[in-house]
Amino acid sequence: DNEIDIKQNIAYLSGNTKLYDTLSTYELLKMCADIYNVPSDKAEARIKELSKVLNMDEFLYNKIANLSTGQTQRVNIARCLLHDPKYYILDEATTGLDIISSQIILDFIKQEKQKGKTILYSTHYMEEAENICDRVLMINKGVVVNSGTPEKIRKDTGTVNLREAFFAMI
Repeated sequence: DNEIDIKQNIAYLSGNTKLYDTLSTYELLKMCADIYNVPSDKAEARIKELSKVLNMDEFLYNKIANLSTGQTQRVNIARCLLHDPKYYILDEATTGLDIISSQIILDFIKQEKQKGKTILYSTHYMEEAENICDRVLMINKGVVVNSGTPEKIRKDTGTVNLREAFFAMI
């Protein structure tokens, strides 16, 4: 029972998660709601809310097979958020996405952070880390080369952004 409680409080998203492409976005989200035991009325409200916030209304009833990469990733994020978890593990959430899809996802992450959610966010995009992270852990070849607030890392390296800081350290 404890394992189920833990799983219901965590959302995991990877850049290469596969979805059932024969389902529509709506059908997939309904299925995920059932898996997480979200009551039907709550699930409907949550799907509507996520569809609006992640700009999915135009493709909510389209088959996942027919969606663009950015649309599919938004569905993937909605899938993770449906049960309103406390903790997020997001691995390369915006890799390969167009600028609009990336911004929708980053804005959503900021909103969740403001609600007090804990987010572990892995990215190669230093600008994203600088923009959304309170604390940063910089890794090069499996070794932590610096950690702290973006401000601390810039100060440590005498640079103006995290990209320059990273290159200064390696």
